Amino acid sequence: MSMMQEFKEFALKGNVMDMAVGIIIGASFKTIVSSLVDDVIMPPVGLAMGGMDFSKLSFPLATTTLEDGTLETVAINYGAFIQTAFDFVILAFVIFMMVRAINNMRKEEEAVPEAPAEPPKEEVLLTEIRDLLKTKTAV
Repeated sequence: MSMMQEFKEFALKGNVMDMAVGIIIGASFKTIVSSLVDDVIMPPVGLAMGGMDFSKLSFPLATTTLEDGTLETVAINYGAFIQTAFDFVILAFVIFMMVRAINNMRKEEEAVPEAPAEPPKEEVLLTEIRDLLKTKTAV
């Protein structure tokens, strides 16, 4: 089997395609969650903290002058880290809730009892013969 044929079989398996779709949807979902945190959640949190904008919090380390005369500050931007941490917590919670809902649906599917299969004809005939023999011996 050639390497190209082997790769084609691998790439077209259901699990690989499902994973690719999941990654694409996850990336899109991350942008939605980031917007939720940046545009909806953090402004009221900042307002409650006295008008603080978390994304602009930083700890300056040094200031340098560039060739064109402008100043550049090297800083640790811990406010951006706080924003990202909020993104992660919300995204993790939403994914947890989705997995939990899927697991509950699977449990419900497993709980549905299957209809009993019809026994083979030989078994039905043997059962009838047994019942007839019981009635004859009882008489």
